[in-house]
This record gives sequence, C-alpha cells and structure tokens, in this order.
Amino acid sequence: MDHINIKKLAEALNLSTSTISRAFRDNSDINGATKERILTKAKELNYQPNHYASNLREQKSKTIAVIVPELANNYFSQAIHGIERVARANGYHILIYVTDDDYHKEVTFIRHLHNGRADGIIMSVSGEANDHNYLNEFGTKRLPLVFFDRIYEDIVTPRVITNDYNSSFLATEHLIMQGCRRIAYLVVNKSLSIGKTRMQGYLDALTKHRVGFEEQLIVDCSNSYDENSIIIKNALTDLKPDGVFTSVERLAFATYYACYDLGIDIPDDLKVISFSSLEIAPLLNPSLTTITQPAAKIGDEAAKLLFKILDCQQDKNFMNEVVLESEIIIRNSTSNQQKKRPK
Repeated sequence: MDHINIKKLAEALNLSTSTISRAFRDNSDINGATKERILTKAKELNYQPNHYASNLREQKSKTIAVIVPELANNYFSQAIHGIERVARANGYHILIYVTDDDYHKEVTFIRHLHNGRADGIIMSVSGEANDHNYLNEFGTKRLPLVFFDRIYEDIVTPRVITNDYNSSFLATEHLIMQGCRRIAYLVVNKSLSIGKTRMQGYLDALTKHRVGFEEQLIVDCSNSYDENSIIIKNALTDLKPDGVFTSVERLAFATYYACYDLGIDIPDDLKVISFSSLEIAPLLNPSLTTITQPAAKIGDEAAKLLFKILDCQQDKNFMNEVVLESEIIIRNSTSNQQKKRPK
C-alpha cells in the first residue's frame, strides 16, 4: 500500500485535512463520533500523524526544558517525574539540562534554549551569588520561566517553593527535644538563599530553647564526596556535636560513613536529621529521620504554572508563588532508645 499521508486519509473519509488534524490534536470542537471514525480509519490504514511538521507550522517545539543543579539527589529526580507527567498530559516532551551548580553552564543553557529549542523553562537555579540580569536581557522575548526549589529573588517570575524556614526550625527543635545541646548544621554553600533560610530556622530554634550557639558548629561542606568526608570527620572529632542537622541529602550519607569510620554510634552518640526525599531512608541502619519535601508535587505545580502561561491564561511576568509543606518523618537516627551494646 502506498504511504498514507493526511491528505489521502482525508480523501478516504471525505473530510477536510483540518478536521483530521483537529482529531489528532484532541480539539474539543470536533464531534466525538467523527473523531472515533478518523482514528479507526487511521489505524486501519496505518497512518501516523507528523507532529513535528505540525509543531513547525505552529512555531512551537512542544518541548519544555528542565534545568537542575544535579541528578544524584533523589529530590530532583522526583521533581522531574512530576514535571514530565504534566508535560505528557499536555502533549509536550521535556529536555533535561544539568548545571552541576555551575552558573556559566546555566547561562549557556538559557541562551541556547532561546534559539527555539523549547517553549518554556522550569529551573532550579545555580548562581545566586552572580548577576542574574542576563535573564532580563531577553526583554519581552524571554521564554516563559518558572523557578522551583532554588530561586532568584530579584527575577519576577512564578515559582514553587517549600516552607524551608519552618521545616528547619522544627527539625532543630526535634533534636533539642531529644536532648541534643551541641547541634551541628551541615550546609553546602550557606550563601544560597535556600541555605540561608534553612540556617535561620536552625538558629531561631536554638534561640527559642536557649541552647548556646557556636559559629563553628555551622559546617560549610562541598559538592565533593572526598572533601566532605574529611570536613565531616574533622567536625565530629574536633567539635564533638551530639546532634547533626544536614541541609541536603548527600551530607547525611557522608555523616553516616564518617560515623562508621570513627566508631560513633547513631543515635546513641550522635543524632542525625536531614532534608531528604530518599525512598530508602527507612532501610538505612539506623533508619534516617528526614524532612521530606513533596518533590513530585513541586514538579507538578511548577509545570502547571508554566502551562498557564503557555495557554495564555497568565502573564509570564506575573509573580505567582506557591508554597508547599514538607513533612518531618521521625525514625531511628534521632531515637532516645538506648541500644544494647555488646559487653
């Protein structure tokens, strides 16, 4: 059989090519019975619509770019799943870009995407210490942009965040209620807004409960596992904290490894709580107490905000901030129940 195109399918059904096209785009203005007849005939003739050509005619890529600092963190993987579900439901695909917390990569990606590769961008930012004005250089031609998790406060665009201050306050308070009085706060780049917000919750909880604060108990870590191993072992040895609050997931792992190497028992000698969306947190030994962000929901909400702009329901420069609640899940790493040690 000859190759079937949209014109031949239309002739076979005695319909217009525009009616055929609307059926495959699932337009609401086409009769259900007509749509069913078109899809049945298309299947019979083995016709496949050329969405790429259609997108070119509409001057749309039908693609969303998702820019994240890393993929190793389970949080970002879950957020991407939430974004992808909404994108797929709207007939879009996603492209994932990883900056590795490199501001220059972020700028390169954004400029590349403005050459027509994507219709919109969902981003967790990398370069808060840098000049963000490059995003305003595009003027009215700037692609619709939605921030999630990490944001630039000085860029007017929709964003989805979590209640990081309150979560950090409650996490620190939980350690205090468990008897901790020397609580170390482990952070990667405390100059980032998310790091500062979480740190302020930690500090205010100490103040409320009149627990003494020591500057050195705020331990600045890095993105390198090898460096963190040294930093955390030195902190545990020199500072002798009885509680550790880690602001990101990978620092909790590094703390567990450091404690194992140093012979420090969790939770008898040291209690640990961390921001983490790790699904295996209950399976760690001991199970890890976490502040769990609704990562998939965050991705879902960010994508919905973007599609409001793409569907012309909202101006792309409208400041719409969605704040979602995180949940503290208490497990054995902050338990007060003393384990029986071998004699």
